[in-house]
Amino acid sequence: MAYSGTKTFALDIAETIEEAYELAGLEQRTGYDARTARRSMNIMFADWANRGVNLWTIEQVTLTLADGTASYDLNGYDIDILSAVIRDNGQSPVIDIEIDRIGRQEYLNIPTKSTKARPTQFFVDRQITPVVKLWPTPDSSNYQLISYRIQRIDDVNTSAENPEVPSRFIPCMVSGLAYYIALKKNPQKAGLLKQQYEQDFKLAADEDRNRASLMLTPARRFY
Repeated sequence: MAYSGTKTFALDIAETIEEAYELAGLEQRTGYDARTARRSMNIMFADWANRGVNLWTIEQVTLTLADGTASYDLNGYDIDILSAVIRDNGQSPVIDIEIDRIGRQEYLNIPTKSTKARPTQFFVDRQITPVVKLWPTPDSSNYQLISYRIQRIDDVNTSAENPEVPSRFIPCMVSGLAYYIALKKNPQKAGLLKQQYEQDFKLAADEDRNRASLMLTPARRFY
């Protein structure tokens, strides 16, 4: 028996739309059918960001800090910061120091936000363009904020593109798009496709996880 010898199967946007229409019991006939499907894909990808952390959308980003500046705009396509360190380039050797995330109320309750030192905490103000606020305020321009950021999935603009989706998410991408299309064009199948979509997404999301061992250490505070 002969095998292909390849492991590169993927669907471009046009093929994804075609497969989704067939799954929805429909046929793509016009340019508008493709355009409305691409719009639905973008909406679906936005929903994926609400469902949890998609590992392939995490990027490490370096931000150079300025002496006396505590607030920094993130990129418009950044959704959130998972973790961060302060890199002190004024040390030899250069060192990375973990900093803690605090919430909105904790940041508000800091009485001396203008205090200057090496930052030890950060707060992410999740506006349309997110803002990260550091405390203490950097006392040097030798610092960099190294963070892992959750970012949006690339937009779907044309049918000739490839979706920014790993192979393990192809089934739920297709069934999800079929569900969105059925909602608009074949409501009778929407319920069945919804069940399939949720099942496919759960399988993919359960697999899309960090496989490193988890060790929990209790925090100890002395007064």
